[in-house]
Amino acid sequence: MSDSPDAEKSGGVPNRIRRVLRGPRPEAVPTAVGTACMLIGLVDIVFPRLRHSRVHALAELLPGAVSSLAAAASIVVGLLLLMLAHGLKRRKRRAWVAAVALLPVGAAAQLLYRHSVLGTVFSLVLMGVLIRYRREFAALPDPRSRWRALANFVVMGGVSVGLGLLIVRSHPDAIEGRPSLSAQLAHVLWGLFGFEGPVGYRDGADYTVGYSLGALGLLTVATTAYLAFRPEHPAARLTPSDEERLRDLLATHGHRDSLGHFALRRDKAVIFSPSGKSAVCYRVVSGVMLASGDPVGDVEAWPGAIAAFMEEARAHSWTPAVMGCSETGGEVWTRETGLDALELGDEAIVDVAGFTLSGRAMRNVRQMVKRIERAGYETRVRRVADLDAEELETVRRAAADWRGTDTERGFSMALGRIGDPADGASVIATAHKAAEEGADEGPFGDLKAVLHFVPWGPDGMSLDLMRRDRSADPGMNELLIVAALEAAPALGVSRVSLNFAMFRSALARGEKLGAGPVLRGWRGLLVFLSRWFQIESLYKFNAKFQPRWEPRFVVFRTTRDLPRIGLAAMQAEGFVSLALPRLLRRGRRAEPRPCAHQAPARRRELEQAA
Repeated sequence: MSDSPDAEKSGGVPNRIRRVLRGPRPEAVPTAVGTACMLIGLVDIVFPRLRHSRVHALAELLPGAVSSLAAAASIVVGLLLLMLAHGLKRRKRRAWVAAVALLPVGAAAQLLYRHSVLGTVFSLVLMGVLIRYRREFAALPDPRSRWRALANFVVMGGVSVGLGLLIVRSHPDAIEGRPSLSAQLAHVLWGLFGFEGPVGYRDGADYTVGYSLGALGLLTVATTAYLAFRPEHPAARLTPSDEERLRDLLATHGHRDSLGHFALRRDKAVIFSPSGKSAVCYRVVSGVMLASGDPVGDVEAWPGAIAAFMEEARAHSWTPAVMGCSETGGEVWTRETGLDALELGDEAIVDVAGFTLSGRAMRNVRQMVKRIERAGYETRVRRVADLDAEELETVRRAAADWRGTDTERGFSMALGRIGDPADGASVIATAHKAAEEGADEGPFGDLKAVLHFVPWGPDGMSLDLMRRDRSADPGMNELLIVAALEAAPALGVSRVSLNFAMFRSALARGEKLGAGPVLRGWRGLLVFLSRWFQIESLYKFNAKFQPRWEPRFVVFRTTRDLPRIGLAAMQAEGFVSLALPRLLRRGRRAEPRPCAHQAPARRRELEQAA
């Protein structure tokens, strides 16, 4: 048995770590408290005001300002409790503090404005439950949200005051007297908090102005609360020291996983095992701690990195998940954590020694390649280190221009960059065709298509991206893949990983003779979805090169987490974006976006090829 602190066998793992490895189980108390908080928030907002009760008779003796304040407080507290409900379900400490502070205010508002004794009791009971189970709410907050919430409060407050002045002056004929600017400003400030200000109106205009100012105040509070209590989205950045450590691990163990080099994406975070002999790379998306591929490094040290990953997920109340791990990786993840695994699809791997264009099975590819070569295209396959700076810059600009999306995509099977000096061992395959006499060559000269491969240990490479000029002839991808496979022996490459095909086995088995109705129905659904997600076309494109198929898995905690993990993966992949509209993001620097295992940046290039 290894005496490493990351020993794989159960005897070498301390009990404390093994408890962490079992994973963060759903907590009954936080879930119930979050649901109750949401219901009380709805009551605070929509519950009708009781007018036939003893409490109502007593409340009528209070000043009108108190009633107005209670009304505003009831709505604001209700909105905030609705926003806090999700944070409470995820055991967020900051959400607990805010809820304990807000519930007494909501209880008072229920009593003074809505005159509901029952609503008051419910709010106080929930506050008691929160205090009783305070230790259940210990998840760490997002330090960035605090400052963004403060900035939003300042900016939105300023905008609300400016708009409020316009609203106050929007009814000049209904204003009583000629209030000064300071009186108008005071009216705006009081109105944002739900009070009546010093400016008087005739003909019912005071209701319009009051409700408009109150709405601005609620909008400011709601957006600030959203930023303060939303799920954590930390900025994942790979530091130079972390990248250097990962490269050292890949130099020794990089041959194990074809996705290993993609761990060097600089918009991922990394967590190392105690011994430093293994690491898990991940990104947090919508509260899901999404790892990609197998852990990097020594297999015997994987449990230590996995333990650290799970402990981090538990500390922040993130949902742990792994996209695209191998069968070996899936076995280690499920054994060490108690998580479950589901086959996601298959990776196409071509053994260079057995690849040939001869034979009936390769006839379509062979004919396409020959046709394109007769059309005047030529190919070049080189290491990145062998390209001069000018040509490398042309390749970068062409790949960016042909991308078809605002930002570079990638997560498990995309590096997100081309030509970095540290990636000199990567391989670039390019297709060229000289312009016809008298025709303009275009901004990228005779360059018509680009394929980029990253290293897979000392004797392999993995396909990173496929880009082509839309005006080029169809078949550029087939041409360059064949060229890369034929040039592989001279580069010392014996195996090449191509695209990942989701649900490949279902597509393959569903079209065979004797497939059952369930399997045929599942295949039919996948074919239907392929109209938008290119599931079938990726499989058929990969199958052209007669690869061997290696299954890849998604690892998850419970079945009910799968929709959330799927949404997070689609956000990471770039299918779904919850960012602000482009007009509101003007001036912000575009950042690389993560994606899930399918490497969607290739799908547009495959549409015509498949």
